[in-house]
Amino acid sequence: MSRLRWAVPAAATLLLLAAAADASEAALGCTVPREITRLKVGLSNTTRAIRSGKELVIVAIGSSSTKGVGASDPGHTYPARLAEELRHHWPEHALTVINKGVGGEIASQMLTRFDRDVLPYHPQLVIWQTGSNQALRSGNIKEFVATLREGISRLKAARADVVLMDPQFAPRLLARPLHPFIVDSISAIGNEMKVAVFKRFAVMQHWISSNQYRAEDITSSDGLHMNDVSYGCIARLLADSLVAAVNPEPDVRGLNEKAASR
Repeated sequence: MSRLRWAVPAAATLLLLAAAADASEAALGCTVPREITRLKVGLSNTTRAIRSGKELVIVAIGSSSTKGVGASDPGHTYPARLAEELRHHWPEHALTVINKGVGGEIASQMLTRFDRDVLPYHPQLVIWQTGSNQALRSGNIKEFVATLREGISRLKAARADVVLMDPQFAPRLLARPLHPFIVDSISAIGNEMKVAVFKRFAVMQHWISSNQYRAEDITSSDGLHMNDVSYGCIARLLADSLVAAVNPEPDVRGLNEKAASR
C-alpha cells in the first residue's frame, strides 16, 4: 500500500518535469518576427471550410522534408505535427492532413503526381514544398518557375488554396550557388500568382542568427534534412500562420486613425 502512495507522486513528478522541458524548449526556440511568417494572401477556400463546419482537407506535397526524412518516426514529420497543432487551434473541427512527400523529387516530378496524389482528395488547401532538390541539382530556373505556374494554375482551377514552402536553411543547401535564386523565384511567383508563401528558409535562418539554435540543432547529421526539433517548430509556426489567415486580426492602428479623423 505504501508503494502505491509513493508511485503516484513519482509519476506526477516525471510528468511535471517533461512539461517543464517542453515549455523551456518553446520559450527558447521556435520564435520569429510575425512579418516573416505572415501569409500575404488570404485562404478563401480554407476559410470557407472552417466557417461552414465542413471537414478541412489539406494535402502536403513535396520531397524528403515533407515525407519526413530526419524525423524519428512518422508522427514527427511536419504534416503530422501540423495536424496536431491545427487540432489544438480548432478542437471541434474535423480536419485531415495528407502527407504526399516523396524523397528526391523536383517540382516537375511532383506536378506529374497531382492527378494521383492531390486532386482526388479535393483539398481546400495544398501546401507545396519544393525547390531544395532543384538547388542541389543546379536545375533550370526558368523550367522551375514554369512548373510552379502550371501547378498553381491547376490547383486554383480545382478550387484549392495554395501555400508554397521554400527550401530549408541547411549547410548542404547553402553550399549550392543556385539556392538564393530558388528562394527568390518562389517568392516572386507567389507575388505574381497571388498565392501564399511560407518562408521556411528565412524562418530557420532567423533561428540561427538570433542564437535560438545552432545549425546542428535543427538539421540532421547529413547537413541537409531537418529533425524533430525543426519539423515541430515549422509545423507550429505554419499552423499559426494558417489560423491567422483564416481569422485575421483587425488593423488596430488603421481603426484608431479612422476614429481620430472623425
